[in-house]
Amino acid sequence: MAYFVGTHERQLDDKGRLALPVSFRTHLGDRCYLVHGENNCVRVVRAEDFEAMADELKERVKRGEVSKQYQRVIAANAAPAEFDRQGRVKVDDKLRQYAGLMPESKVFVIGNLDDIEIWSPERFERVTELGTTEIAGTL
Repeated sequence: MAYFVGTHERQLDDKGRLALPVSFRTHLGDRCYLVHGENNCVRVVRAEDFEAMADELKERVKRGEVSKQYQRVIAANAAPAEFDRQGRVKVDDKLRQYAGLMPESKVFVIGNLDDIEIWSPERFERVTELGTTEIAGTL
């Protein structure tokens, strides 16, 4: 399995489309899912990983480990995505609002090992600062 690593500065176009780095697209295949990420980012998840996660989530609901409401929010806000000829995906309005991403604005696309995250510059700076502080404290 290939890992997603690195930080890439990109820009959303006026329609909310974003060109993902070629190195990331190569490992995503033809389609992926965009979902809510932690700390108000947008996660880009391989289709097969999302589908496995959805199957596991349904089982967790059946076992009473998470609520149907939790499943509902995950499903209602996930967006399947395919790449256009320019290698862009459309980040829908709900996900852009959740992550604080504005059309025609700068964003950071980062690799987080098994998935990709799309961040507003302000939020990315904040979580990077927190993570750097945590790493520095463990050395």
